[in-house]
Amino acid sequence: MKIMFKKPDSSPISTQDRTPRVRFTELCAGYPGRPVLHQLSAEIPTLATTALVGPNGSGKSTLLGVLAGVIHPTSGELHHDGERPPAFVPQRGAVGDTLPLTVRQAVEMGRWGERGPWRRLTRRDHSTVDAALDRLGIRDLASRQLGELSGGQRQRALIAQGLAQESDLLLLDEPTTGLDPEARERIGELLTTLIADGVTVVQATHDLEVARAADTCLLLQDGRLAGQGHPDQVLTMSTLPRVWQPL
Repeated sequence: MKIMFKKPDSSPISTQDRTPRVRFTELCAGYPGRPVLHQLSAEIPTLATTALVGPNGSGKSTLLGVLAGVIHPTSGELHHDGERPPAFVPQRGAVGDTLPLTVRQAVEMGRWGERGPWRRLTRRDHSTVDAALDRLGIRDLASRQLGELSGGQRQRALIAQGLAQESDLLLLDEPTTGLDPEARERIGELLTTLIADGVTVVQATHDLEVARAADTCLLLQDGRLAGQGHPDQVLTMSTLPRVWQPL
């Protein structure tokens, strides 16, 4: 098993000839006594939105955890073409409602990778946190407890925490699940603008509408790759019935 980080080339690269932000070969991963991913080989293009799509239990969250570095592959190779670690935004349900955290404190946790959890934040750290709060339109919620927020507000707070890490690779686990249409649209628009700002976005989802809006997708079934490419080519009436039983 091999994991590699590479400093990106600063010279301009055309859309057709860009180096993938992440690529993996024959990747296997799982949990003690429970293998989940089986020999996956694919690429995550830079400056694009990639959807990891499939039904519940297909391995989406496990693959996202491997890309984030919180789950270690059992075999295969994983290459990151970037200097900074990915920013990982977990599902809203993974963050307890009872945690005594304000929105600002939650976003400040995104700076821990730079400072550590016990060191005082610098002026630059505070400026970065403020910018993330403003970017997500939640500066007015900074003093509110996470548990008091609506689902859409809470999701924006978690994404702001991810942005505060200042990574060029943002990994999101089901960022729009359970949200109302307005909140889903707002988050979708945000992810589009992040691409223009130089951020590569990968999101796990079982929502076909969200997946079809991505630039590219990896279709997973039972921990194996059932398809990869543009959503119009991958999410078809011939492939979907084999993955979703029933549709």
